[in-house]
Amino acid sequence: MQHTTTSPVISVTGVTKDFGTTRALDGIDLTVEQGEVVVLLGLSGSGKSTLLRHVNGLEFPTSGSVRVLGEELTTLRSRDLRTMRGRVAMVFQQFELVPALTVLENVLTGALSRLRGPRLGIWSYPRAVRTAALTHLDRVGLLEKAYQRADELSGGQQQRVAIARALMQDPEVLLADEPVASLDPESSAQVMRLIREIAADDGLTVVCSLHQVDIALGWGDRIVGLRHGEVVLDLPTAGISKAQVMEVYGRVSTSSAEMRVIETELADVGLLDAARAAGDR
Repeated sequence: MQHTTTSPVISVTGVTKDFGTTRALDGIDLTVEQGEVVVLLGLSGSGKSTLLRHVNGLEFPTSGSVRVLGEELTTLRSRDLRTMRGRVAMVFQQFELVPALTVLENVLTGALSRLRGPRLGIWSYPRAVRTAALTHLDRVGLLEKAYQRADELSGGQQQRVAIARALMQDPEVLLADEPVASLDPESSAQVMRLIREIAADDGLTVVCSLHQVDIALGWGDRIVGLRHGEVVLDLPTAGISKAQVMEVYGRVSTSSAEMRVIETELADVGLLDAARAAGDR
């Protein structure tokens, strides 16, 4: 059940995060409205994953405020934080499935946060929960794989199982951390299209980290670019140019090794010349 609210679903204000002497986030301000699909774009190490982990309370800021669904995460007690995490689902790059379990059992684990006591096997879950799991598998196009081992599926199929598992939480916010980084282009397009369709159908607010410029431009409502832990771009995708997006990557190549990283990540989308031009300015 989605709750209509006039305040932002996510409000990050002046967030700085230090890990020892390393500053991972530096004065981040970000608001996300209900139903928005926002892409966090940037190279590896830019702070995307750290920011996502703050939104679901897996990390807490060194300074600043993180409000999600009207709650200040930094002040929540453990029980209230667990409840909040149940309203914020997460999809990971590496799927995080249990390989030896069936697809259905993996999806059912998404309901554990709201069930009491341990569960062993499919039939230990209530009938309504089993029905919901099968329904979500149908939504992601994998109903016929329900009783197959998870590790027998392709990477794209495993990520769709992970999405079905996340939906078992009946979330209001869906976070996705590089969900297609380990997938081939065709599977990537299928997974991103699926997330977008489900978000529209369920009224989900989505924040997804990516480093692929072409996917970001064609998929999100808004792009928030991160570089060295700072927001360097925050624009709606409607009308945004690739040259503007390249500012996220511009002026970061201070060594030949860094330049090779950028070349590798951008060559496939035909943006290498733009990257070099941005770096020369």
